[in-house]
Amino acid sequence: MVLVGGVDIGNSTTEVCIGQVDDSGKIHFCSSAMTPTTGTKGTIHNIVGIKDALTKALEKIQKDISDLDEIRLNEAAPVIGDTAMETITETIITESTMIGHNPYTPSGEGFGLGTTVCIKDLFNVEPGKDYIVVIPRVVTYEEAAFLINEASKRINIQGAILEADEAVLVNNRLNRKIPIVDEVKLIEKVPLGVEAVVEVAGQGKTIRYLSNPYEIATLFNLDAEETKYVVPVAKSLIGNRSAVVIRTPKGQVEERIIKAGALEIITPNHQMIHVDIDEGAEKIMDLTKEIEEIKDIKGEPGTNVGGMLNRMKEDLAHLTDRPMEEICIKDILAVDTLVSNPVEGGLAGEVSLEKAVAIAAMVKAEQLPMEKIAKKLEEEVKVKVKVAGVEAVMATLGAMTTPGTKLPLAILDLGGGSTDAALIDEDGWVRSVHLAGAGGFITMLMASELGIEDRTLVEEIKKYPVAKVESLFHIRMENGEVIFYKEPLNPKYFGKVVVLTDKEMLPIEKNIAMEKIVEIRRQVKKKVFVTNAIRALKKIAPFSNIKNIPNVVLVGGSALDFEIPDLILEELSKIGIIVGRGNIRRIEGPRNAVATGLVMSYGGLVK
Repeated sequence: MVLVGGVDIGNSTTEVCIGQVDDSGKIHFCSSAMTPTTGTKGTIHNIVGIKDALTKALEKIQKDISDLDEIRLNEAAPVIGDTAMETITETIITESTMIGHNPYTPSGEGFGLGTTVCIKDLFNVEPGKDYIVVIPRVVTYEEAAFLINEASKRINIQGAILEADEAVLVNNRLNRKIPIVDEVKLIEKVPLGVEAVVEVAGQGKTIRYLSNPYEIATLFNLDAEETKYVVPVAKSLIGNRSAVVIRTPKGQVEERIIKAGALEIITPNHQMIHVDIDEGAEKIMDLTKEIEEIKDIKGEPGTNVGGMLNRMKEDLAHLTDRPMEEICIKDILAVDTLVSNPVEGGLAGEVSLEKAVAIAAMVKAEQLPMEKIAKKLEEEVKVKVKVAGVEAVMATLGAMTTPGTKLPLAILDLGGGSTDAALIDEDGWVRSVHLAGAGGFITMLMASELGIEDRTLVEEIKKYPVAKVESLFHIRMENGEVIFYKEPLNPKYFGKVVVLTDKEMLPIEKNIAMEKIVEIRRQVKKKVFVTNAIRALKKIAPFSNIKNIPNVVLVGGSALDFEIPDLILEELSKIGIIVGRGNIRRIEGPRNAVATGLVMSYGGLVK
């Protein structure tokens, strides 16, 4: 009787399966465990997580690591994702540079054009002219209203900019209502003595003037060359109820533009294929489909995509302790997306959405890095450690323990960093593929398109449904269902979109419509997993015809997602393929497939 531990090192989690194999090759599965992966997948830092997972699994059967006869590791390939923007404009040089602001609690209605002046200097300015009052937090709303009312007797106050969240309180005390924007956190950066426009739309409406570059040009007398530089500001303010745009002094900011650049795809016969990032993700992916095998992918030097891919290779060379020249990118997944590009000079982190191409790149792991992990682990635990097989192959073996499956069997392993697929036939022959882009890439894309920096929150938005809290006693789910509560909800949730996790409601503080969140979430999942599912199955299908695959079992952490399996089923059912979540060993659901397969492979079940 041999006690074997199968260890699956994933991007996010490390999973373990413990099994006993008797002399006849029969396997008795004993226990399993899962812990967070320590360090980057496929590096020496994984050992801490491996030992932790093994210890937890063995404690369930009153055993120690030293009781194991063999530890079997999967071949783990690090996968890194990043975004290549169409154009990055860090700052802009122009005499008519603009800065804008988008507060959520304005007051008044209409727009006002005038020269900026600090409220403390109201009685020192030239009478009869138009002014926009700048009010720092140190001035209370009562004081501000009093000073504006008094000053209005000799000057024309057309609008106000407040640092505090007190626009309504000030306007309620004015003799003549004016448009006011507040929440300008960087009030000290508002230049004084320059032209500014404040615009506030009525309830339920959006601004008309400051979201239109030609209206801005009219208000500030800009020429055609100057007008093109205000487009990012105008775009960042589209759909907002209020805004302020200020004309800054000449020479206050500078411009540097980094081009998106081009990809250079290299084949084993040294053929080089160029594609420009600006041509979009569809063009990039169409070219990769025509290439049977990719030797390496490089980015144009001095461009954004060149810097991105070089940074990936440098990071991986450092992590794997290999020369950078030996690091090759074997696969990419390119997706058209939108990114929040900061508006230079913005007063409160304003952004404009810019078209971008997001790229997930996969580096095929050579045996050397995994052998290093195996050797180091063996030295530490004094147990034989073997690098046993490719993830997709092991996942296929594990998937065979799902009730109702039979050979030939195909699997899609939906992980955090990669999408793997494999097909095993009746004779034990396996074809497999390892592609870039999975759960972590989805999180990155959602964070980019939603403009949410908190990746933990984005992870929850990805995994759970959202709802709108419409009163303290009921919420409206994203599917239209209304849920009522006997006890009042926490007032902090009122009027907000919340994520309904298994344990709690998580409010989304950013002002994003529930419908938009749902649309972005589903579209991103389709772009990544549905695209990769079809890509992967075509590569392993007999004669490259996906219709030759009768059924597919979904395994991996992302197969637990509440909508990804349905999205894949919806697409593949169109061509007659049966798809469903796996249930590894009848108890694990879609998880633990690779670890289970590693134990099963001890008897040499695959070819």
